Parts: sequence; C-alpha cells; structure tokens
Amino acid sequence: MNASLQNAARPFTPDAIVRLLPPTTRLLGLGEPTHGVEAFLELRNELFRHLVEHKGYRSIAIESDILAGLIVDGYVTEGTGTLDDVMSRGFSHGLGASAANRELVRWMRAHNRTRPAQDRLRFYGFDGPLEITGPSSPHTPLTTLHGYLAAHLELPHAAETVNRLLGTDERWTNPDATLDPTQSIGRSPEAKELRLITDDLLALHAANAPHLIALTSREDWWRAGLHGRVAADMLRYHAGMADTTPARLPHLIALRDAMMAAYLGDIVGRSGPTLAFAHNLHLRRDKSRMHFGGMPQQWWSAGALVGAALGDEYAYVASTFGTQGDDVPAPDTVEGVLSALTDEYSVIDPRDLDLARVTARVPASFRYFALDPATVNQADGIVFVKEIPPV
Repeated sequence: MNASLQNAARPFTPDAIVRLLPPTTRLLGLGEPTHGVEAFLELRNELFRHLVEHKGYRSIAIESDILAGLIVDGYVTEGTGTLDDVMSRGFSHGLGASAANRELVRWMRAHNRTRPAQDRLRFYGFDGPLEITGPSSPHTPLTTLHGYLAAHLELPHAAETVNRLLGTDERWTNPDATLDPTQSIGRSPEAKELRLITDDLLALHAANAPHLIALTSREDWWRAGLHGRVAADMLRYHAGMADTTPARLPHLIALRDAMMAAYLGDIVGRSGPTLAFAHNLHLRRDKSRMHFGGMPQQWWSAGALVGAALGDEYAYVASTFGTQGDDVPAPDTVEGVLSALTDEYSVIDPRDLDLARVTARVPASFRYFALDPATVNQADGIVFVKEIPPV
C-alpha cells in the first residue's frame, strides 16, 4: 500500500470525519458521487446522528425540493401527517422511495417527540422545484406569498391580476420547453410582469417584517418569504428556459446552483450548524465540470458560492467508491489508489495523499462523476466505499 495512503486513511467513523473539519464549521457539505446508492445515505445518517448528539447540529438539508421539504419538516417537528404520506409528497426526484431517507425521517421524528420546540431537529430541502422534465409553475409559491401579505396589508396587485397572469400550470410545465426554448413562456409579457410583481411583494414582505411577525409568527413570516423567493427563482429560471442563444444551458445549470447556495445560506442563518447532503458536483469548493448536451459545461457549484460567503465556516467532504460490478478503477486513478484500502468504508485526509502522476477515472456510467486528482485536495475529507452494487 502507498505510504501516504496509510498515513491518510482511517476506518470510517463519524468522529474520523469530524477530526478533519475546521473547528469553525457551521455548514458541512457531504457529497455523494452518484444518486441512488443507499450506502452513501446510510453513512450520512450515521454522521448526522453523531453531529446531533455530540456537536450540537440541529438541521439537515438534502438535494430535494425546498418547498416539498416543508412537509417533511412539519412531520419531524410537529408530527403533522403520516410517515407514508410524507415520504410520498415531501421529496422530489424520487428520493422518497429510499429506505435510508425513510429511516432518517423516522429517527428525526422520534428524536423530536419529547423535546421543546427550540431544541427540535429541522429538515430542509435545498434544491428548487426542478424535476427532470423541467421547472414547476410559480403559481403555488407566488399565490402563497400574496395570500399571506393580503391578509395583513393593502397590496398594489390584486389576486385576480396575479392569477390571470399566471394562467394554467400546464403553460409553465410544458415538457417540450426542456429542449425547445421557443416552447417556454418564461419571457412572455405575462412572465415579465409577474417578475415585477414578485419583486414588489418581496419588498413589502421585508419592509413590514416587525408588523407581520407580530400579527402572525416568525415561522409564518419566514415561510411566506421563502415561497416568494422560490417564486422569484422559478420565474428567473423560466426566463432562462426561453433563451434561444447557446448560453441557455450553462446559464440554467449555474442558476440552479446559485439557488442552492442562497437556500443553504438562509438555512444556516436560521438553524445554525447544518449538514448538507447532495451530489459532489453541487458541494465541491471549485468549479464543477461535466459534459451535457454534447458540450463541456462548467459553473460555480453551490459549495463554491456558499463557501465564498461563509469562508472557514464551510467544510466539504467528498464521497466516492471503488468497484461497481464490472467497473473497476484503473490503479493510477484516485479511486484505484484508494481501492488498496482493506476496510469496506474509509475516511481519508486528501491533504496527506500523494497523487502525483494520478489520472482521472473514466466512469463506465454517465451517472457517476469521478474525483478530480487536480482538485481533490480542496476537500476537507474523502469518504471511500470500497464496493457498491451494480445498477
């Protein structure tokens, strides 16, 4: 075994990860190299329990719709709904089918059941309402903000005007617009007017915060504002969908991570120390890169953006794996070097690794993104799973 690897690696324990983190960490990003592998979610659950019990963490945020996540949060904090219903409606991208996600929600609810409100764990999504077929309609988030404000303020925009401009949800969720920008209504006169209205409503929400919080609650005020920010983000994303220039795709990719970074910043400011779990591409400290739409794409990841804002309060731990079925990493790749480890799960300090003359792995599946040997030392740690099941 490489001598540097012996010095850098330890068997996986949550404490082995914590020892690698700056003491100033308030947001810990734990990345996964591919979606749909339960092992990475199970390790996440074990780490989160340790952070809650020993480091005072009180929230977790995952790569799922931030508004749907409110359903999960209502269940884990107040017991609202049933576990089956929450798993069905509270996650996007099919994540509610995960046994590890179900166990996370069940454990959080059990932990919170006898605790006072200020000491309960919070659950968040931190992705926009963006499914594979495209972005959702801004109808629900915008009318939610409007309804909250209208109950307590005189507004310059009537509900009837907002609903007329929004029209039917099908106009916004047309799947043909995913590949054909001419099918998008994101730059229509109605969409442009809605962006101005949303800006006005968000300004009123902020300017009247003391009054609104006194009349309702801080929680209700925050949720209304979150809906407004999501509405603004969706309208901005839909405008990007209507872009007919070559800049369309990279702009949309960058917009998504900018949303994620803003939501994470809000979550940490609201809930304190937080574990964020998402794909490595969204949490790394530098630019993310991939081939998509037949072209190389690069953009500043959510981790890079929130890290720029939080400085040494942000830490990032990447995850990767060795073998998956017939996909065995070459020995001169990062994953090939790590495959010399004998433990099923390991924690590695990348700053102690000698990766000279190591090349990037070429994955057998487009669903997986290998670690980049040129930038892997920017992570605070690596979690390595020696083998995962084939797809």
